[in-house]
Amino acid sequence: MRPTARPGSASLEEGWRCLGNWSKRRPPAEAVKRGAAAVRTFEEMKEPDDQDTDEEKSVTSKSDGKKSLRSSKSESRSPVQEDDTFLEDATDETFTEGEESYLEEDSDEERLEGSLSSFQYDDLQSTRVSQQTPAPAVEEAEEEVKKKISESFFYDYMELASMPFVTLDSDIPLDLLTLVHSFGYDCRKRANLQLLDNSIAIYIAGNQLIFLNLKTKEQIYLRSSSGEGIGVIGVHPHKTYFTVAEKGSFPDIIIYEYPSLRPYRILRDGTEKGYAYVNFNYSGTLLASVGSNPDYTLTIWNWKEEQPILRTKAFSQEVFKVTFNPDNEEQLTTSGSGHIKFWEMAFTFTGLKLQGSLGRFGKTTTTDIEGYMELPDGKVLSGSEWGNMLLWEGGLIKVELCRGTSKSCHNGPINQIMLDEGEVITVGSDGCVRIWDFETIDTADIIDETGLLEIEPINELQVDKNVNLFSMIKMSETGNNFWLAQDANGAIWKLDLSFSNITQDPECLFSFHSGAVEAVAVSPLTYLMATTALDCSVRIYDFASKTLLTQMKFKQGGTALVWVPRMVNFTGAEIIVGFEDGVVRILELYDPKGLTIFVGRKKISDADIRLKQVFKPHTARVTALAYERDGEILATGFGIETEPIPEDIEDPKAYSIENARRKREHDKLMKEVEEIKARKREQIKALRTKFCKLLEMNEELPMHMQFKRTDFDVDSKIRAEMHRRTAFKIQQVEKELAWEKEKHELGLKKLKNRFRDPLESDTIVVHAILSDHKISSYRLVQPSKYSKFKRTSQSERKPSKLDRFEKEGTGRKDSQRDAGGSIAIQEESIIEKGKKFRPKTLSEIMVENQIEKTRKLILKAERAQLKIQQRKKEWEELYKSKPGDDYEDPKDLQAIKEAQVYMGDFNLKTAPDYKIPEHMRINAAKKEEELGHLDSLVHGNKRYMNKCILSLRDLKVAVVEEIQCLVQELKNIQSTLHVSKHIPIPQIPQIHPEEVPEKRFQYDEETLLNFKQQHMKSDDEKSPGVEQTGSGGPGGGFLKLSSGKDGDLTTRDSMSRSSKASTLSLDIPKYMEFEKAEPTDVELEIMKRDEIKHVYMQQYLVNRVKELIVTFDAELRLLRHQKLKLDTQMKLSDLHHVTLFQEILLLKNFEKQENILQERVNSLDKEEQYMQWKINETLKEMEEKKNEITKLQEQEKALYAGFQTAIGENNKFANFLMKVLKKKIKRVKKKEVEGDADEDEESEESSEEESSLESDEDESESEDEVFDDSICPTNCDVALFELTLQLREKRLDIEEALVEEKKVVDNLKKEYDTLSKKVKIVATNLNAAEEALEAYQREKQQRLNELLVVIPLKLHQIEYVVFGEIPSDLSGTLVFSNHALRQLQERIRELQEENSKQQKLNKEWRERRKQLIREKREMTKTIHKMEETVRQLMISKFGRVVNLEALQTLSVNTTLEELKIRKLRKELANAKEMKMWEEKIAQMRWELMMKTKEHTRKLYQMNDLCIEKKKLDSRLNTLQNQQGNAFQSLREADVVAREEVTELIQLQAERISALKEEIALLRRKGGLILPPIRSPQEKEMQPADL
Repeated sequence: MRPTARPGSASLEEGWRCLGNWSKRRPPAEAVKRGAAAVRTFEEMKEPDDQDTDEEKSVTSKSDGKKSLRSSKSESRSPVQEDDTFLEDATDETFTEGEESYLEEDSDEERLEGSLSSFQYDDLQSTRVSQQTPAPAVEEAEEEVKKKISESFFYDYMELASMPFVTLDSDIPLDLLTLVHSFGYDCRKRANLQLLDNSIAIYIAGNQLIFLNLKTKEQIYLRSSSGEGIGVIGVHPHKTYFTVAEKGSFPDIIIYEYPSLRPYRILRDGTEKGYAYVNFNYSGTLLASVGSNPDYTLTIWNWKEEQPILRTKAFSQEVFKVTFNPDNEEQLTTSGSGHIKFWEMAFTFTGLKLQGSLGRFGKTTTTDIEGYMELPDGKVLSGSEWGNMLLWEGGLIKVELCRGTSKSCHNGPINQIMLDEGEVITVGSDGCVRIWDFETIDTADIIDETGLLEIEPINELQVDKNVNLFSMIKMSETGNNFWLAQDANGAIWKLDLSFSNITQDPECLFSFHSGAVEAVAVSPLTYLMATTALDCSVRIYDFASKTLLTQMKFKQGGTALVWVPRMVNFTGAEIIVGFEDGVVRILELYDPKGLTIFVGRKKISDADIRLKQVFKPHTARVTALAYERDGEILATGFGIETEPIPEDIEDPKAYSIENARRKREHDKLMKEVEEIKARKREQIKALRTKFCKLLEMNEELPMHMQFKRTDFDVDSKIRAEMHRRTAFKIQQVEKELAWEKEKHELGLKKLKNRFRDPLESDTIVVHAILSDHKISSYRLVQPSKYSKFKRTSQSERKPSKLDRFEKEGTGRKDSQRDAGGSIAIQEESIIEKGKKFRPKTLSEIMVENQIEKTRKLILKAERAQLKIQQRKKEWEELYKSKPGDDYEDPKDLQAIKEAQVYMGDFNLKTAPDYKIPEHMRINAAKKEEELGHLDSLVHGNKRYMNKCILSLRDLKVAVVEEIQCLVQELKNIQSTLHVSKHIPIPQIPQIHPEEVPEKRFQYDEETLLNFKQQHMKSDDEKSPGVEQTGSGGPGGGFLKLSSGKDGDLTTRDSMSRSSKASTLSLDIPKYMEFEKAEPTDVELEIMKRDEIKHVYMQQYLVNRVKELIVTFDAELRLLRHQKLKLDTQMKLSDLHHVTLFQEILLLKNFEKQENILQERVNSLDKEEQYMQWKINETLKEMEEKKNEITKLQEQEKALYAGFQTAIGENNKFANFLMKVLKKKIKRVKKKEVEGDADEDEESEESSEEESSLESDEDESESEDEVFDDSICPTNCDVALFELTLQLREKRLDIEEALVEEKKVVDNLKKEYDTLSKKVKIVATNLNAAEEALEAYQREKQQRLNELLVVIPLKLHQIEYVVFGEIPSDLSGTLVFSNHALRQLQERIRELQEENSKQQKLNKEWRERRKQLIREKREMTKTIHKMEETVRQLMISKFGRVVNLEALQTLSVNTTLEELKIRKLRKELANAKEMKMWEEKIAQMRWELMMKTKEHTRKLYQMNDLCIEKKKLDSRLNTLQNQQGNAFQSLREADVVAREEVTELIQLQAERISALKEEIALLRRKGGLILPPIRSPQEKEMQPADL
């Protein structure tokens, strides 16, 4: 067999695809897929001019060589290759040797860079038939993956991809066809356009995933693994992986690595039929998928581990899309048909769960939602069918956005919404892209009752007419804002959304059919193809150059197409197309430039189609077109035109003459047939009787003379033929009844699902054996929804943020403090390590000794101060622990509060002033939980009773089986006894059908025949005149065929006993086979013994049977008594159930308003807690500030005390120094000081003098004496004066700090007053809200009180008697349980005992109080005595009462010690600097001495030279006087020559400077070269030369 490819059959429904290697062929049901427009051509087709058979042979041999080479390669290839890469550049492609030689002969246009295509099918020869089942290696790999998946693990693509299917006896090679090019695009599939990088786009076309290079227009292909198509694709955020979600039965999600295109992970069992959408989270660690019809399963995957994390049903209708929130990956959103749903991954007490909240449309019309977008603050912006945008918040529509004058945002559905660079982009089916302001949308709110808010887009782009934009994706090109758009009408567009002056117009990159291709035809002359589809277009392709030549649009969709043969049109340029409306058009393909023949290798893009002829042969769609062999006749086919069928008379009782005639004819025919059947039956009966007699005669013959059963067969072929015909008829009947069988099976399944599946156990009635008692089990259904459902209550208060802050805040602060401390310690340790290794000098040692000495003194003073503070703290704690006069123990207060709540005179719930306690408030959730608890208890009790009854039934079955065995043994024994000694055999109890209800669902052939007869009888009774028909199919109520094992309820013990009994019954008659003889005496004795034994056994067996029956009946009566009690309890529970259900219905009516009130109370309570917390924080801060003020005041007191101690007693300058200390000085603030830090010291001194003068003037007003505090008086200690000035500065610092702290305290007081007012307002509102809630609770309680509660009572339980009789009106009575009544009586006794104990304790505590008062008085006297003793000791020692704390604090003058250390450091630094300068002076002196010596030597030399010059001058003068006249003329010539030389030197100097400037210019970039400087001589000579 050879696979045939018929144009326009299976491949047409997938659309356009040019192919060479049709890599895998599935059965037709799997191969035919709708939705992708693809047409495939085959490389096997010869070129029109290739007529040479030798060339064909050579090509064939080359292809065979290529095949063998591929098969040899496939054997040596490993299953998983990590170094293989699929996607490479066209210049880096590699082929095998055979492929190279083959491809070199082809033209450049036929060469494919499909590295994937060449790699995909290399191993096809080695995997023909084995691909139908998974290889063992793959199964082992999958088991290893489940355990632990390595990061470097990859699957083998060849084992996953769908492969060709051929029969075992076929010689067709698997690589017969090779995919060359695809013209298809599934443009109506959601998100079917993704980008892997700037140049590679991927999309789905039928069974292929196509990688399209946008620059070179080249394609690479990935085949589906299921062979049934691809559902959806997705790309990882990092562009390193992409997902392919398949379609089929429980399809997989395969995640490929990019750019190697190796299968990296496989996600299984995520949906039932196909995937609708997949989406990665922002970090790429999780993958969300949603299934399509019928399950719509939402799954969250840990895709790297191939494990599902969460799974749930997304919705009951179609789901279009699922996405993660990019700002919160724990939130997801799904949308689809008539809904949008918001999901959150939340931790519950059972683990991580997906909690979905369905968006409520409210007053807005319900709409399908295609596009939506999550905003950063949690809101969601979605589209609608009518084109407006809906802003969702908290599961509700916050506002609906439209354009001005209530115009919709788009004219049609909004398919996609995106956020890009702070702008919202919407994509509509009207072909428009609009840009909106994000801030306007984010802050939008309702302004009127319409719920509409009008906004205008920032920019908009109309792509083109008849464009339906489905999705867009941004191209990451730097400096550009280009987008790729998916057009649902069959195109891919490139859009520029920069909206500037240089914005490019929309560019249509590729064009396709927008639906399934209905027909395709190939040109008989050249490499052209024609296609048509229901998108009303006819397209012409050049499949050799892989280009679309031209297309033509019509008003109706094309349904059939044929290329006119050359015998009709020699040019081969005509096609005939049939359309939906029955019109047939003849189109001609022509070249406007005059070309008549189209050569496929030439990329002709200017071809066109023109209409040549039109006719309408049909009124329905044209389904087929064909030419007669000679080309003279054109045949057209069309769909069947159905005519309206007259309605039948539905009433079966309506009279009809035709029915009466048919009935008579049928009765006559049936009568004749019955007569023929009766005659045949009589003949068969006679023959059967004769044959049976022959068989009996044969059996009477000796064994060696008897015929075998097969000897009676006249011809074995007759019996075989009969069996064959019987089997054939049975098969035909089964086929005829298949529909009825399926119908009844579906009906049975529905009945089972409705009535039997909800049942946990059916009713079983167990009957007693001797009496009429019986016991029946409960018909138990599955637990109700209330026993499983637990709803959270809105009234339960959640912990406020304040509580969480109080719990977590302290720990966080401590941890931060600890962290800061550890960092500081690390820094200190690093500094200490650096200092540790430096050598110390003598000066550093002296300073360190002084610092250590000072540190010890300060430490000693600090210890004293710490001791004083510790003592103060102890005194404060002691005083704080002192209880006040009105102090009350908190335990007593708590006990009093509990007594007020739980004791005393309580009002009844029916009282008008009844206040419902907080813990007793009930709502629908609590009541449902109570109802669920009741149902669980009832269900548990009924289930336990059913188990007991079932055990009793099993006991009865075992008893019956044992009685059967005993009766059988009894019969065997009685067969050996005389009749006179027989005892009546007990009757064997029967198992009633009610006791085994499961047998109702078991049937056999006999049961079916009986049912058929009953069915026929009932049909005869209902309509005796109608034709009788029998149904051999199973009836309702039967589930499975019964077998011996299933239908029999006997146990192994009973089987063994019955087998023993049967063996006994078989062994006994053997003695009867011998001839009777006279027994001997021994035999008679043995027979007597056996008789006695058998009589005893007979009586024992009868007694045993009676014992079994009596025991079983006793067990049944006992269990029946227990069930009667349980029935009573169940009836009470039913009454209670009714009451609870009524309460639930009532509470649900109150629930909405109650939740609103409770939420208001909770919000006010949280607000009050927060305000109280702020008040407490303010009080704490005020307390801290007050403590700081107290500390500053104590520091001021200590300062004055230290000053007094420093000046001592009887100091004559004490008053002057005190005035200096207390003098008020206006000081510049620190900020001003920092700002004026760069000013001169003189200005600072002048400002100080001015401030001192101002202070002097201020003090002169209050004092008569004016003193100068800048100069120390004579005979006054300068150190003491300096100390006074320092203390004054400290005093001023303390006073400034006090002023600042007091300002802060005043501000805190104002804030405290404001908060207190707010707290009062909030408290008032809270009280009002609580009162409203309490009133609502009271109203709810009154409504609950109005419900009637049924409580059955016996007469002895009623103790309300009037004059010895029960009154007729019991409305004023209370109903107590015995337990509650006993508790009340016990409580009375406990209260009496507690009262006596409290009186005794009160008396004891009064005596104890009097004793404590006496001890307090004595302690007060002792304290006064001790204070007086201390005062006298101070006067005797110090002369006056002094502050010991101040003395201990001033034992060390910290400032003085610091000044001493600073002075020591300064002296050491100065000494070091003086030493350095002394060394420099000595060096300079030595240098000066050397210079002086050198200068003296040179003076001597100059003196000698001067003397010699003087001598020479004298001699020269003498010579000049002698020869003056001779040299007078020569001196004039020397002067002229000197002038010329001077000019030459100047000229050379100018040239040198010019050359330097030129060099400098040449070193720079762009320097100009100046003309050379010429001498004056050259300038003078230039005109002469000219």
